[in-house]
Amino acid sequence: MQIDLSGKLQKIKNRHTPEVSAQTGFPSAATHYAEASIDLQTVLIENQDATFFVRIDGDELSEFNMLHNDVIIIDRSLLPNKSDLQLVVQDGVFKVVRYGKKNASNSKKSSVKQPNLEYTLWGVITYIIHKAI
Repeated sequence: MQIDLSGKLQKIKNRHTPEVSAQTGFPSAATHYAEASIDLQTVLIENQDATFFVRIDGDELSEFNMLHNDVIIIDRSLLPNKSDLQLVVQDGVFKVVRYGKKNASNSKKSSVKQPNLEYTLWGVITYIIHKAI
């Protein structure tokens, strides 16, 4: 505190601003707390209201690099682009298909037709989460 000519106390304007100190020896065990944490919700999810997580059971989807107990993230608000993986419903069963050149129109139809194949788009697969072994 400083006392000015009128005799009143005033706050000091030049205060110390907290910051990470420069290391001169071994780093502190608490320095990792100074870094911002990664929020997977903001990194992996674009539209939280339209995003779903599905755990894979079995190795039937290994051709798409999806293995037993992997988690796939599906965004129902996206339209598939060329070569996107998508979760579809065909004959009442969920299936994974790759969006190919034959059906590469970006129409907003919920039912997609290919020769000998008709299904309803349920969502676009945005991420596959594997467990490190």
